[in-house]
Amino acid sequence: MAELGVPLGSVPQESAPRPGPVLPLLGRQAECAAIEQLLDAVRNGLGQAMVLTGEPGAGKTHLLDFAAEAAGDVTVIRLVGVESETRLAHGALHRLLRPLSGGFARLPRRQQEALEAALSLDGAASSDRFLVGLATLTLLAACARDAPLVCLIDDVHRLDQDSVEALAFAARRLHADSLGMIFATCESPWSRRSLGALPELPLTGLAPEAAGALLELGVPGRLSQDVADRIVAGTGGNPLALVEMAERLSLEQLAGVAPLPDPLPVSRPLADRFGVVVAELPEDTRTLLLLMAAAPARDWAVLPRAARELGLSMWDAGPAVDAGILVRGPQVEFRHPLIRSAVYAAAAPGERRRIHAVLARTSGPDRRVWHLAQAAEGADDAVAAELHAASERARARGGHPEQAQLLTRAAELTTDAGLRAERYLDGATAHFLSGDFTAARALLGLAVADRRQPMLRARAQRLRTSMEMLLTGPAPVPAILLEAARQVRSTDSALTRELLSGAVVAAMVGGDQLRGSTLEQVAKEAVDYLHEPASPSWSPMPLVEGLARGVVGGYAVGAPLLNGALRRLRSAEEIREYSNPLSVIVSLAADSLWDVEAKQEIIGRLAAVDRAKGALWGLGSALSALATVDIWDGRFASAEARYAEADGYAEATGSAARGDVVRALLHAWTGDELRLRRSAAAMEALTRTAGIGSLRRLKAQALSIFAVGTGRYDEALRHTMDVFAEDTVGLGNLVLPTMVEAAVRSGDRSTAEAALERMQERAPLAGTPWALGLLARCRALLADGDTADELYRESIDLLGRVPVAVDLAWSRLLYGEWLRRQRQRREARIQLRTAHRSFAGWGAAGFAERARVELLATGETARPRTIGAESDLTPQERQVAALASDGLTNVEIATRLFITVSTVEFHLTKVFRKLDISSRRHLAEALDSLRSPPVPDRPASQIAC
Repeated sequence: MAELGVPLGSVPQESAPRPGPVLPLLGRQAECAAIEQLLDAVRNGLGQAMVLTGEPGAGKTHLLDFAAEAAGDVTVIRLVGVESETRLAHGALHRLLRPLSGGFARLPRRQQEALEAALSLDGAASSDRFLVGLATLTLLAACARDAPLVCLIDDVHRLDQDSVEALAFAARRLHADSLGMIFATCESPWSRRSLGALPELPLTGLAPEAAGALLELGVPGRLSQDVADRIVAGTGGNPLALVEMAERLSLEQLAGVAPLPDPLPVSRPLADRFGVVVAELPEDTRTLLLLMAAAPARDWAVLPRAARELGLSMWDAGPAVDAGILVRGPQVEFRHPLIRSAVYAAAAPGERRRIHAVLARTSGPDRRVWHLAQAAEGADDAVAAELHAASERARARGGHPEQAQLLTRAAELTTDAGLRAERYLDGATAHFLSGDFTAARALLGLAVADRRQPMLRARAQRLRTSMEMLLTGPAPVPAILLEAARQVRSTDSALTRELLSGAVVAAMVGGDQLRGSTLEQVAKEAVDYLHEPASPSWSPMPLVEGLARGVVGGYAVGAPLLNGALRRLRSAEEIREYSNPLSVIVSLAADSLWDVEAKQEIIGRLAAVDRAKGALWGLGSALSALATVDIWDGRFASAEARYAEADGYAEATGSAARGDVVRALLHAWTGDELRLRRSAAAMEALTRTAGIGSLRRLKAQALSIFAVGTGRYDEALRHTMDVFAEDTVGLGNLVLPTMVEAAVRSGDRSTAEAALERMQERAPLAGTPWALGLLARCRALLADGDTADELYRESIDLLGRVPVAVDLAWSRLLYGEWLRRQRQRREARIQLRTAHRSFAGWGAAGFAERARVELLATGETARPRTIGAESDLTPQERQVAALASDGLTNVEIATRLFITVSTVEFHLTKVFRKLDISSRRHLAEALDSLRSPPVPDRPASQIAC
């Protein structure tokens, strides 16, 4: 194997191929071929990953041994999971990357800080799991740049969850890197969740023919065919069990002379089989084995000290070596991890506590607290306090699973009922943050068992509803939070505001799907408590208050508050994420005011904060909001790139808001009816299953825009009526111009006037150029003669001042249509030509065709829209190209998009080829020419008429 050719330290060889029973790779030809294909891809610079899954003894380790042997010139590093370290956050990652710590200084600063904090190398205050994963990817990819590299990671189910998430994060982003990763794991819910997106190679039992051949290889004498068939059936073809049967059964049993045990010993968990062997060893040897099982793997400094305190020595391992329980190598270790598990599980609880107490006295400070937790019997406030302090350190490192376990044990050892409940609740929160909702629910039940603490119960309800929002949707959430707020209203105003703001936002998202409450009821009860005295400039509470007062008192009451709150946020020195996604709150407020500039600026800053912190759930929400800003400004390719990036984060966080669900507006503007209908169906399904009523209104908005673009005005009017009747927060205002146009074109003047009346009430209160420009357009649609002409000019002038290019082109289209009907063909062509060029350049097929048909009616011919080269770029190619054109380096792009530098280079090479350019200098110009922007807009006084 090649040595690592970069100055990052020596490559760790965590585990050599394990000695023990020889398991020939019979019946695994397909699996071996898949591994060889992965290695070939790595040699050719195409990173790949795979996960070997299967029951204990299925041969996963032997396939990793095969991969190591077949690697040849590919550098191999190995990592093996250890049972006792499963709760030590980033412990496995520390073992893997510690020899590469010399390369940490070459990482981007935030990645370096996150990785060092996670591995506790510099005592940093905090780290983020996504930045840790990105740092892991960057570090390994840097090693692979000089020589192909493959990581073989065995017994993933015995790694700590934080390490698995970091390694899986890296594996999911392998692309143009000479880096491969092969994981081997038994089935477990959290390892399946962490590794689920990676290609899986399941190892089932061997086929009967191969299983029989393997069994026969281990039998020194005669093997009855009937016995062989029964053993193969009884073991399910498990390779390790087959070899063990050949060793453990007598020659008479194998020959069919003596009866076989019924059931076969290996039909039970293999750990039981190993436990039987351990029980036959001398007492001192069994004690040493338990010490080795309870101690961290390869902690060779601790074992001799602990053994001496127990009156033992490492020489007591001899009988276990002779029995095949341990094997000699550089050090003595267990032959198979199942033996280690069996030894620990078989020991009496009191004996395990005694061993952990010894290890606590002989271990370093980082390990001591774990052994104290395992050694404690009954309540012990001193140990509980140490565990709680350790949980705070774990939280700072981002190790939520470790934090949750420490808090749970601390609560169990706490004598004071109130403090115990708080620790249970904190543990439940940590479990929630780690994604273990089952454990979180269990601890919540323990936390609220004492119903004499209303504030603690209210906090518990806040956590419970957060889980409800993610798992089942917002429908029941407002009613639950209202009740929780009532319990603490007189004692904790800050908690009351937090609960009520959550109720208001959830009610706006839930819409008409709420259970046990309505938006009006929630807002009415919450509004007087939402005012936050001396709130910091970054606080979203004034926005929530403005939204609630708008629901209760009407738009005229809420709009001034929203305007002021958005101004404060825009001028705030910092932007912070909030317990409810701030991007959702800002979107509701900005859409209510037609304030696209505030939305773009605030959420843009928020996205930068989320990206820097690796807060991917908040980042995904922010990117989706920014995608709508892109759509209204005609940047459809940019919107798709944002959606594609957000999809990745949604998948990582388990959110259903991805794919077709979020792209309806984009499909409406591009005129892709098939995808739009698919989006509409997905949104309707999620509305019903998750109780997200606002999705139904978003669907109606998208369908109405598509219908207007294709001239189906009656259909468009139907879609807008429900949104108008409900007056959905934010969206209810955005559909008004579409409704006016659809009603006018359908001959329903009274409906058009009703929509215009609402527009005339609200647009001046909003006061933004977007609002006033749309108001002028709506008034023009219902006006005649010179009045209509002046209003269209006013609309074009106002809309040209803000980044809403599609509405600007829309007003030009309507103005051109009106001019043609007034028989002013020359002037009509000017407006229609500009509108057509804009819509066609963006890919707004329906509106482009509508403008083309109108141009034909003026006597001018316009070519149908053609697909430009930019449409051939994939979403990630567009992302990389856009960032490169903005001047970001490859390293900065890799950090921004959570990919490797090699992947950036790979995408840029393809972009240059597709755009027929040779350097970054021409990238911005090439992208701009492909987007076909509209001609520069001029003031209304200069428009030729």
